[in-house]
Amino acid sequence: MKLIITIVSKEDSSIVQKELLKQRFFVTKLSSTGGFLKHGNTTFMIGAKDQDVDTIINIISEYSRTRKEMVPASIARDFGYSTISPTEVTVGGATLFIMDVEKMIKL
Repeated sequence: MKLIITIVSKEDSSIVQKELLKQRFFVTKLSSTGGFLKHGNTTFMIGAKDQDVDTIINIISEYSRTRKEMVPASIARDFGYSTISPTEVTVGGATLFIMDVEKMIKL
């Protein structure tokens, strides 16, 4: 048994959740905020059988897109970039944490 915690951008969260539910995976959705750009994210918690982990990873990777975005100079300075003009960064995609679970009980 595994617990998959995945963080996706708010823009991708609806389609990721829809596709996971379509495959009959149970998903808990939490609103979250990223630390770098302070944009909205969605954190999903998914309890999964070991044999379903690769399918879940494939769904998330297919529907979580990266995109280019301009970062204001004020945010860049906060993170050590010395610039006076906006900087282009890649955002989006997904971050996954996959952990072993000793027991899952659904009441």
